[in-house]
Amino acid sequence: MEIIWDQLDRTDWTAALHGGDAGPLQQSWDYGAGMAALGARVRRCVVRDASGDLAMVQVMERRGLRVIARGPVWLRGLDGARKRGVLRGLARHPGLTVATPGEELQGVGLIPLITRRHHALWDLTPDPIELRAGLDGKWRGHLSLAERRGLRIGQGGAQALEALIAAEAAQRAVRGYHALPGAFARGWPVDQRHVWQWRQGGQMQAGMLFLRHGDWASYHHGWTGDAGRAMFAHGPMLWQAMLDLRAQGVRMLDLGCLDGANPGLANFKRGTGAAVVPLGATSWVLPRLLRD
Repeated sequence: MEIIWDQLDRTDWTAALHGGDAGPLQQSWDYGAGMAALGARVRRCVVRDASGDLAMVQVMERRGLRVIARGPVWLRGLDGARKRGVLRGLARHPGLTVATPGEELQGVGLIPLITRRHHALWDLTPDPIELRAGLDGKWRGHLSLAERRGLRIGQGGAQALEALIAAEAAQRAVRGYHALPGAFARGWPVDQRHVWQWRQGGQMQAGMLFLRHGDWASYHHGWTGDAGRAMFAHGPMLWQAMLDLRAQGVRMLDLGCLDGANPGLANFKRGTGAAVVPLGATSWVLPRLLRD
């Protein structure tokens, strides 16, 4: 097995990534660029053997710690043992390697540190009529009511982004959860950044931010005040954002982690009909020795 580091440019990386079986945000070129701007060392590699390319992966490195999030992206069908072998090959460096694979992966060389999480992935390839029929009945009813009320949901620019970043940061401070800083969203390519908002009385009352990466997009930030909650503003907002992204060629919308500490948000995501997909446990990866 050969690991070839840092030889693909953005065009080559993106083309190779979309030839794989997944397109998570954390393996996209723009995510790596954003993390580099925040101070991480970003490295990208292709793993191959005599039969051809097996996988590609983007890793973040800080002070001897190598982090692999939602990767590797597999370019060919491999069994669990070979996938573990790839991860253990990536762990051969002077430091520790921690990985959260995009699928359940366990066995020799992987020591679980954090139990697996689940993400909500919304397949946008069906037509809108089918997507609407796939909504949970209660969710669909709230959406229809909000639409009858004439809620005016629209896209916003830089000003809306700043208002959403500030509101979400204040919400995060109160609730005590962690998220990437606002600088990450500001640095995302403008034409791949989608801000949606509902305004009332000249002020944003609810907002959502989606980041597009190839034919995937990810929900990144969301906030709503009391007026937004009362009007179920995030329902029609998510619906309109989904239709817009779908029209632009997005086939998968990652709604993010289903956090048991926030059951209301988890139920909101499930209500779209999105598939609940388990990730692998976050694990310490032991290096693969030459004799393994």
